[in-house]
Amino acid sequence: MSALVWETAEELNQKLADRVRNIRRRRSISQQKLADISGVSYGSIKRFEQTGQISLLSLTRIAMALDIAGELRNLFTAVPYQDIQEVINENK
Repeated sequence: MSALVWETAEELNQKLADRVRNIRRRRSISQQKLADISGVSYGSIKRFEQTGQISLLSLTRIAMALDIAGELRNLFTAVPYQDIQEVINENK
């Protein structure tokens, strides 16, 4: 049985972008400064914050520049098993 999805992929991406923008602002870092320290273009950062669209590599570079790469490192590390078949499949 699959879980109900309450938001679209685009909405989830935008929420992630909003969180990253809030961290950037909290640390008083402009979009241009983040571009300079992360190596991600200013346009990509601006687009990410407005639309949620970004490559995984650029997101990783932004996370590293904001010193939040640990959050990415821990992504998907505590995903519970959906059923016994997943346990069996993992141990093959």
